[in-house]
Amino acid sequence: MKKVTLGLVALVAIALIVFFAFAPRWADESMNTIDGKALIEVSDEARDLHASLTIVDLHSDTLMWDRDLSERSGRGHMDLPRLEEGNVALQVFSSVTKTPRGQNYDGNDSDTDNITPLVIGQMQPVRTWFSLLERSLYHAKKLDAAIARSGNGIVPIESRSDIDGLLGRRRIKGNGLGALLSIEGLHNLEGDPANLDQLYAAGFRMAGLVHFFDNALAGSMHGLERGGLTPMGKQVIGRMEDLGMVVDIAHCSHACVADIIAMARRPVVSSHGGVQATCPVNRNLSDEEIRGVAKTGGIVGVGYWEGAVCDTSPRAVAKAMKHIRDLVGIEHVALGSDYDGATTVRFDTSQLVQVTQALLDEGFSEDEIRAVMGGNAIRVLTAGLAPLSESPAPSREEPAA
Repeated sequence: MKKVTLGLVALVAIALIVFFAFAPRWADESMNTIDGKALIEVSDEARDLHASLTIVDLHSDTLMWDRDLSERSGRGHMDLPRLEEGNVALQVFSSVTKTPRGQNYDGNDSDTDNITPLVIGQMQPVRTWFSLLERSLYHAKKLDAAIARSGNGIVPIESRSDIDGLLGRRRIKGNGLGALLSIEGLHNLEGDPANLDQLYAAGFRMAGLVHFFDNALAGSMHGLERGGLTPMGKQVIGRMEDLGMVVDIAHCSHACVADIIAMARRPVVSSHGGVQATCPVNRNLSDEEIRGVAKTGGIVGVGYWEGAVCDTSPRAVAKAMKHIRDLVGIEHVALGSDYDGATTVRFDTSQLVQVTQALLDEGFSEDEIRAVMGGNAIRVLTAGLAPLSESPAPSREEPAA
């Protein structure tokens, strides 16, 4: 009996060693992939234009994975060397704290969580194993550590003056990556709106209310009830705007989107996704919702994966952007890659010139490309990062006919 018990203990120990050593890396490598299909030919015109752009990407989930952001990785879609090669000026890094088992676009409950095994497998601090709030605070510290290791290659973006400083540095020195923290689903408040202030103090400056399931604040497009904002959700939206946090409608139910647009006092963003007109997937915005975002002065970040644009080709990305431009105006189009978000894409962040070329091929002008690739995002982030008391209420725009 004693030998059997020892044998079982040994088997369990071996299983744990295999899990901790290989499972998290396998998940990263298998879920954040590049499909290897042919890229489009890039012209000298596109390369020269791309090198002169100020590029902003509104969404990546890189902080979720066990990688050193400051060093080149053989996995996934993004790290500092590849961001520099892609000429990215400002990257929004999202904190993902919970996703349901078997997650899909059509309907999920909140009873299960894929992230807990990943957190444990990556040997994150024990405080993050059973607290969604602590997971986000850990992501903030992880970004702080990457900034410290980067040798001033990465700079935190928490205010309007930080954006001004980054743009000035890039004009003078030609380098520097700004990093802004966001949250994918405010279920990490753990039912207490006061925790928003703790997240703000940790550096978070953007947040979406929901992810793949309904929560105490609002309904998700992928939830079961898909309701609008709850009283707590409305309270949190108001507090976000007061503090200077940008409101993200990505993953919100139709009712949630409508409620946010109706009460917004600042420009809102859809940080990553697509449009129903070019990709009718239960994830993407209707024309009415795009007009609503534009009415707040906000932007729609277009993603690069199949669920956003029904393909992985940069031409599909450009076509979605063209629809938004033609519907409400060029000033409401932006980039929202969803890199490292368990997505398969055609190109990583070092190859963003693919989007520039696709936009040229689609007939976008140089000024329009500058707006799409980062100018519009800079405008909206600059408007949203100051406490509401420090800036006049923006006029709500009438979208283009």
